[in-house]
Amino acid sequence: MKKKFSSEALCDLIINGIQEKKGFDIVKLDLRKVPGAITDFFVICSGGSDTQIGAIADSVDEEVFKSSQELPWHKEGFSNREWILLDYVNVVVHIFRKDRREFYDLESLWGDADFSYYGDTLVPSKVPLQ
Repeated sequence: MKKKFSSEALCDLIINGIQEKKGFDIVKLDLRKVPGAITDFFVICSGGSDTQIGAIADSVDEEVFKSSQELPWHKEGFSNREWILLDYVNVVVHIFRKDRREFYDLESLWGDADFSYYGDTLVPSKVPLQ
């Protein structure tokens, strides 16, 4: 039976999936107060290789489905694995290779959002982790 999860709870599942495969530089952007935002949250992370980026995406997919029976509405980027996008409608996940993340710089484009940074736990910080 499909459970309805809030967008915040969905973010927690997604971040767990990222952390399972050692994704790094994890940031959650709360877009709910940003005029014209297309979703409630972005969750952005980096991976060190195309293999790791694919593994992170698979882990997120599995973690979300295991708990909520929810599949992404849309997926893209699996062929080149430089930037994989998983769209859960209220939460959009961006999994980047580090150089692609710097190039597209979504954090600057959505600078009006509230940012929360994550390390190895689900405890957010308001300052980027180094």
